[in-house]
Amino acid sequence: MAYIEGLEGFDIKIATKDDSSEVIKMLKRIAQWMKDNEINQWRFLLEGGDDEEIEQAISNHETYIVLKDNDIVATFTLLSEQSEWDRDIWGEDNSSKTLYLHRLAILPAYMKKGLGKSILAWIQNNASDKEYLRLDCVAENIKLNNFYMNNGFELVDLTDGHSKYQKSLKRN
Repeated sequence: MAYIEGLEGFDIKIATKDDSSEVIKMLKRIAQWMKDNEINQWRFLLEGGDDEEIEQAISNHETYIVLKDNDIVATFTLLSEQSEWDRDIWGEDNSSKTLYLHRLAILPAYMKKGLGKSILAWIQNNASDKEYLRLDCVAENIKLNNFYMNNGFELVDLTDGHSKYQKSLKRN
């Protein structure tokens, strides 16, 4: 377990199989919250659209959970190799220099407290062998697009209604 710099009382660790149902439940709760707040993001999760992929990422030790008092309050997945979705959105990348961020999710009660920014900083500080961090999000999700731009990500392109963001992980 690792400490998240700048946020006292939060820990980060790789999710285990035992965390699978909690992570899926949390992602669906957040997807429902976004739908209720008219944010067009992750609607497919509500129908179980990614359950198998989420479980596989956990089995592959690619999913992380953020804990506060032993409760999962955030999660994210980091892929060293492109998923089928990444290939569709970004095109083929066999360079192995890129890390792909998926399903960064924070419970609404913990939003707007700097947790997302701290998670992104943690990823950057712990991805020493990679040059770039890439992600995509729905282009019309203005708040999320602003969040990534405000955290140093560069808007690279737009593909199929998704904003594609990239950030250099190289330390100067």
